[in-house]
Amino acid sequence: MSEFTVLDLLDLDLKEHNHLQLKCLAGRSGLSRAITTDKISRPGLALAGYFVDFSGDSIQLFGRGEQSYLSQLEKNNDWKNIEKLFSYNLPCVIFIGGAKPSEHFIDIAEKSATSILTTPLDSAVFSRRAYQMLDEVFAETETIHGVLVEVFGIGILITGESGIGKSEAALELIERGHRLISDDTVKLRRLSDNYLIGSGENPMLAHHMEIRGLGIINLHNLFGVGAIREKKQVQLLIHLERWDEKKNYDRLGDQATESVMGITLPKITLPVSLGRNVASLIEMAARNERLKKLGYYSSKEFDQSVLKWLESQAARKLYYNTDALKEGSYDDKKS
Repeated sequence: MSEFTVLDLLDLDLKEHNHLQLKCLAGRSGLSRAITTDKISRPGLALAGYFVDFSGDSIQLFGRGEQSYLSQLEKNNDWKNIEKLFSYNLPCVIFIGGAKPSEHFIDIAEKSATSILTTPLDSAVFSRRAYQMLDEVFAETETIHGVLVEVFGIGILITGESGIGKSEAALELIERGHRLISDDTVKLRRLSDNYLIGSGENPMLAHHMEIRGLGIINLHNLFGVGAIREKKQVQLLIHLERWDEKKNYDRLGDQATESVMGITLPKITLPVSLGRNVASLIEMAARNERLKKLGYYSSKEFDQSVLKWLESQAARKLYYNTDALKEGSYDDKKS
């Protein structure tokens, strides 16, 4: 990830429809200062003079409590702890509830080239939104070769060797009304350590597709905005490989998995051969995955049905064998 600055935070806020509603009050010379962590600190103890384990590299959030304590320090003309606070290389200071600091506080911030921001949001709402935004900014990323599509609401990452037919399968899925997120290269981000979000490595090129013999096509222009998405959670892996007669492929639908960036995802290996409609198979895989999320597993139901059938057959044989023994013993007595 390239350096993320306070100015990037303001720009990101604008792109997200004023999500954090931030406004710069002072310290514009510090807008180029880097934000190096996704942590947000409440400097209440620091204002009281306790700087042990102080997170000086994180965003400082002045909520109602910090603002009240700050006003007491200003009334007592006690600026020692505030000056020490700004001796750290703080990324920025944010005041909650639309509050504005005093002129002397702003002067100290200006001297240390620290940006002072304000937001009308309360602490809980701002913190929740800011953590969500920073989580995406600082998320672990990885770029892989593949195609990401959305089929029946399921984000499917299609992988396979070059020329196996990934783009062609995705193109047929789009013709059937499904959506493309990215072709050829997919940028994965691990969010909250429990799910992956996929998008195009280059947003300007993500919705272009290379079809051998046809060239580059623009899906946005050909199919409209309904055929594309900017990002999508990856929920299923489908790996395409050439049909190998010597290999035993799954015939019952046992759940295989694969770990991607530490996240375990269901995986299906589809052999590709002449006459197999890969797009239809991917659609069926997406439908089946939706059923699994609802708690219905076709393979388990099949196993249970087979067991019931075997049990009924065994019971039938036992019943008829018992009747035969009874008839035999009766005939013996009669004779």
